[in-house]
Formats: sequence, structure tokens, C-alpha cells
Amino acid sequence: MNQADTSNPPIACVPMAIPPDERGPHRERARKLLLERARIRESYGDGYRFAFQQAELVEVARFVDHERKCCPFMSFHIELEPENGALTLSMSGPPGTREVVDSELELGQGCGCACK
Repeated sequence: MNQADTSNPPIACVPMAIPPDERGPHRERARKLLLERARIRESYGDGYRFAFQQAELVEVARFVDHERKCCPFMSFHIELEPENGALTLSMSGPPGTREVVDSELELGQGCGCACK
């Protein structure tokens, strides 16, 4: 029996995976978190790494919960440093993932970093 290759899933967004009434709030949450509230935003390989204050944990978790449904090809890692250290969100995937994130969230435009 052939098993599906999960090491390089196809880059295919599934916007219908998020209920229609939750899509707008999800997109707004993503923009606020990743474009306004992220203290650090850096690109790496085929993804991005963001740092937040730990107070953003619930919003970051909500974002990931929805984003993983519509972008099943992506990997998400949330890391909390001890005490009241940084909260880091890493998002990555197969080649081309960063370009998808760039186009969806306009991360490569006007951010003042070398994201592209």
C-alpha cells in the first residue's frame, strides 16, 4: 500500500477550512499580530520567526489554530522562554512557503527588514 509523502506536502491553501464568519477576524488577527505586535520578525529558509511578549500567547495560539487549518502544509512552533521571556512563533514549510506568507500578509513590504 502506498503512503502519502508527508515530508513535502503540496503548497495549497484551504480557505474554506475556516468558517466564513471567522475568516475576517482571523485575517485581522494575523495582520495585527504579525505586522504590528511582533517585536522581532525575521525570515529564515522557507519561513518566518516572530517574537512577542508572553501576554500575546492566547492570540498567537488562536492564530495558529486557524492558520493550520487553511495552510496544512505549514509547520508551527511556539516557544516560551523562562520567567517572562520572549514568546517565539516559527512558521515554515516546503520550498515556496515564505512566498505564500509574503503574498497573503504582505510581510515583505515596508517592514524595514530584509524579509524578501
